Amino acid sequence: MRWTVHGEREIYSSDWVRLTLADVEVPGLRRFDHHVLRMPRPAAGVVVHDPGRGLLLLYRHRFITDTWGWEIPAGGVDAGESPAQAAEREVLEETGWRPGPLRELAAYHPSNGIADQRFHLFLADGATRVGAPSDPSEAERVEWVPVPEVRRIVRDGRMRDGLSFTAVLYALAFDALG
Repeated sequence: MRWTVHGEREIYSSDWVRLTLADVEVPGLRRFDHHVLRMPRPAAGVVVHDPGRGLLLLYRHRFITDTWGWEIPAGGVDAGESPAQAAEREVLEETGWRPGPLRELAAYHPSNGIADQRFHLFLADGATRVGAPSDPSEAERVEWVPVPEVRRIVRDGRMRDGLSFTAVLYALAFDALG
């Protein structure tokens, strides 16, 4: 059944997020207010794979959840940028490596029960070292991690970021890593 939206009002807004209250009705059941997070920018992430090195990963702390974990390079899509252009830019900024050709893996809404955020996932075949990351605040360290170790990282719960977790599992599940 398709819910009816009678309207939506803004509670809070910034360049990063908008919180709204939607007046919705479930046909034949009831009408109620539902909180909605509107995310003005999609995000893009890249599984950078080199057959001889593994995956290019960042190890970082996330203050919101107070957790440490491994992540793929990722970030917001800027105005006028395609998701692929943003993905390439984020890899270079966060790691200092320029990704090889990108191939789209998937796009999805990570929390579609509350937010309209959209993630775009890509696979890059290799990368070329350009220099140090231009944004050193992104990670404690940047490393090439062999695929068998990446499997252990995922299995042991050391990849806590949903975008990274989904992208890496997708690449592993569909043999995108060769």
